[in-house]
Amino acid sequence: VQLQASGGGLVQAGGSLRLSCAASGRSATAVNAMAWYRQAPGKERDLVARIGFTGDTNYEDSVKGRFTISRDSARKTVYLQMNDLKPEDTGVYYCHYLNRVGLNYWGGGTQVTVSS
Repeated sequence: VQLQASGGGLVQAGGSLRLSCAASGRSATAVNAMAWYRQAPGKERDLVARIGFTGDTNYEDSVKGRFTISRDSARKTVYLQMNDLKPEDTGVYYCHYLNRVGLNYWGGGTQVTVSS
């Protein structure tokens, strides 16, 4: 599975960005769970939002009410709509893909920088 993430950039606090991650390849099936992780400078990679096999979603507490994760009808592209961005949202955002047999894959990451 190949994951192509895009949509990062530089934005002022209070602004919005929409990240996309497209899964491709023979092993990229529609039965999956996909997620976005964030790695801030000098910190570990942490879960930001996840959409599960049945469409259930969960979010890291600091982004609840501001971020929304969704996917397209083919279930191979996941989006992260980020509103009311804060400087602490800055980091590299990585897309993650988990298939039904437990194999997981990481995308290359996209940089999000929020200026105050």
